[in-house]
Amino acid sequence: MRPYELMYIVRPDIEEEKLTQVIEKFSNLIVKEGGEVTKTDKWGKRKLAYVINDKWSEGFYTLVHFNGQPEVVNELDRVMKLTEDVVRHMITRIEE
Repeated sequence: MRPYELMYIVRPDIEEEKLTQVIEKFSNLIVKEGGEVTKTDKWGKRKLAYVINDKWSEGFYTLVHFNGQPEVVNELDRVMKLTEDVVRHMITRIEE
């Protein structure tokens, strides 16, 4: 399995309970697809560098380190694109 880093921003008007559900959803998806979550950091609400979709100027940042095969990354990317609560996301492979 390869190490990856996932950074995503959740819209700022979301409730705390729903935010926790979103974070758990992606962690569970990684595990379900055969990956392993090694670390999850909630950075909290931060100001964005620029306004997204003409309405979001801040968002909840989350950083996840995980191990998995490329198929895990493909499925995670697909689901994140379909999730309305996620404003932006980026998955990068970490060099060993």
